[in-house]
Amino acid sequence: MAGLLRVGDVFRYASSKDAVPADVDGFRNFWHVTDTPGRKKVLLESGINSIAEVAAVDGPRRAAVLIRSSPWKAGSEQTPWHDVFSLEVGHVRYFGDHKPGLAVPVGQTKGNGALLRAFERHRAPTADVRRFAEPLLVFRAVRRGRSPKGHVEFCGVGLVERAERLVQWAGEERDTFTNYVYDFAMLDLSAEDDCLDWRWVEARRDPAVSVDAALKLAPAAWREWVGKGHAALPRVRRRVARSRIVKIRDQKPPSGSPEAADLRMIHRFFNNRKHDFEAVASAVAGRILGDGASYREGWLTRRSGDGGADFIGRVDVGRGTAGASLVVLGQAKCVTPETSISAEQIARIVARLQRGWIGVYVTTGYFSEAAQMEMVEDRYPISLVNGRELAGELRSMANEDHNGDLVACLEHLRANQAAVVTERRPEEVLLL
Repeated sequence: MAGLLRVGDVFRYASSKDAVPADVDGFRNFWHVTDTPGRKKVLLESGINSIAEVAAVDGPRRAAVLIRSSPWKAGSEQTPWHDVFSLEVGHVRYFGDHKPGLAVPVGQTKGNGALLRAFERHRAPTADVRRFAEPLLVFRAVRRGRSPKGHVEFCGVGLVERAERLVQWAGEERDTFTNYVYDFAMLDLSAEDDCLDWRWVEARRDPAVSVDAALKLAPAAWREWVGKGHAALPRVRRRVARSRIVKIRDQKPPSGSPEAADLRMIHRFFNNRKHDFEAVASAVAGRILGDGASYREGWLTRRSGDGGADFIGRVDVGRGTAGASLVVLGQAKCVTPETSISAEQIARIVARLQRGWIGVYVTTGYFSEAAQMEMVEDRYPISLVNGRELAGELRSMANEDHNGDLVACLEHLRANQAAVVTERRPEEVLLL
């Protein structure tokens, strides 16, 4: 869509700078998307490209600073540094434009000067100053076809979180020179479907538009940062894992609903016999993990000294010589539906996982967003079953086999639980 830059999209940055065609060589035309009638073209000719400052109605401001990284040049005499892009956690480490042999002081090159000025506004203590701060629009060159030139990938909107002066090596003789390196905090654009609307930049370039009017077109994360400053960065930083996080409200049944009544009843049923809850957790885990695979219940562990696992199971995928079996370590926690399960609680079972093992944590409560974030970002092979999912699975089981009687379903699962085996090691489930 014209005027929108989506994170991850590749644009054709043709030397002709022609803004007319919307697409060039099968790629969206950078000059078309960023075209602002009556204004000079924005460029990516250098690593650090500042849009000209305007004398706006409420004070001077710079619309944006465009950053371009060229990974294919890293380590060359022209680019003796290696930028680091960790977009999944909202971080870019970017080196300034000072080079060996330059007579200009390190902080006064064109690019370093622009980023250091931006840094002053990005770390400003008041919202009144931050609203004038220039955003960083970050791109990196990508190879398409034989040539590494002429194509750029949009990496998002950022700000300078810190600037550090350092000494680098360069050239065949390994000479040293001083430069700046910057840590960019890349912002979460999920509220905008991971897109930047170029109208925001256009408004910031228009001297007749106030900074507050332009701010209304900014991404939600940028507006929150302007209002709350550095303290807001943990909330507004781009983290791909957030897309897999289930909000707390979505882990709980709606208040007053039949689901909520079921969950309260399940908790009361096992409140004074929480070890029996492990049999139910094992059965529910089997239904969830067995969706698309074959799950086999193993056994329940003893009440104490279980080493972090309450039940053992096995998942079989494939068949014959193309099949594989995975040990399942399960944790069951019967708590009030308003209870949060923390990352530290989940870590107990994660610490026991070995190669070829997976974990499952079943609770009547819910998982904190911090706990989910840690599990996703660290890529732990563990399934988290919250109270709402638990109640839904048990209600389905009751409807299927017990004429909708949830209590009868729970009694059946408790009475038919596997025998408690304390001597067996988890890997022995592979022999069943």
